[in-house]
Amino acid sequence: MTEDSWFTEKAKGFGMALKITAKIHDENSPFQHIEVFETETFGRLLTLDGLTMLTSRDNFIYHEMMSHPALFIHSNPKHVVIVGGGDCGTLKEVLKHREVEEVLQVELDERVTRVAEEFFPELCESNGDERAQLLFVDAIQWMADASASSVDVILLDTTDPVGQASRLFSADFYRDCLRVLREGGVMVAQSESPLFDMEIITSIHKAMHAAGANDIKTIHFPQCTYPSGWWSATLARKGQKLNGFRETAARKKGFPTRYYNADIHIACQSLPVFMNETLAGIAKA
Repeated sequence: MTEDSWFTEKAKGFGMALKITAKIHDENSPFQHIEVFETETFGRLLTLDGLTMLTSRDNFIYHEMMSHPALFIHSNPKHVVIVGGGDCGTLKEVLKHREVEEVLQVELDERVTRVAEEFFPELCESNGDERAQLLFVDAIQWMADASASSVDVILLDTTDPVGQASRLFSADFYRDCLRVLREGGVMVAQSESPLFDMEIITSIHKAMHAAGANDIKTIHFPQCTYPSGWWSATLARKGQKLNGFRETAARKKGFPTRYYNADIHIACQSLPVFMNETLAGIAKA
């Protein structure tokens, strides 16, 4: 490590770099290469197989937008499943909702969670909550075996759709998720960059429609250290439309957030012209 060391992630002719002051963890788990760095301006950086997963400075945006919109859309979210989410930041946000009675996090790689507990304790401070259960198994098999109509909200906090993770973006997997959801249940999947990955967002919409989702909607938000600095999540609902949310509850939520609020909830649903044009007609295709 030299004075001028930089972590650089390159994708699709684009690069993002963070100045590194130290590498503080490096291991190969049974599934992936896990590294943690200290950076000059973004706190700690977690990477998997050389790709940015989160930084201390901006992870709150992603974690809040992966959890609160879906939970406030649902009328009474009591039972929640998180697929992936090994850093536990999404779990922490879900557990802020007092009406939630049980959260099961299904993560394949236990080492990601144990590394997060050591190096990102602020994300894992709710891991000991009696409502939380951490399960380290294959999510596809777990979802296939789960009881029908047993869950209110499913949050697919997954890595990019490459390698094994690509299975979590398929119509077959979404079909299992919808089977496990109760009527009116909400599913949300991280869906990459609107600027760089509209083909992925489009394929997610098509797969969710093929799986039988009643309504599908993509929301978007800034994410400085992800490729393009602009990210999205795509929601689907079983048996009901995604119109509306518990706005009064969101405005009086009674717990702290740094990005999400009721006005952001409304605003993040407004898509730019190119997204609306690209997604138009998928449901009718």
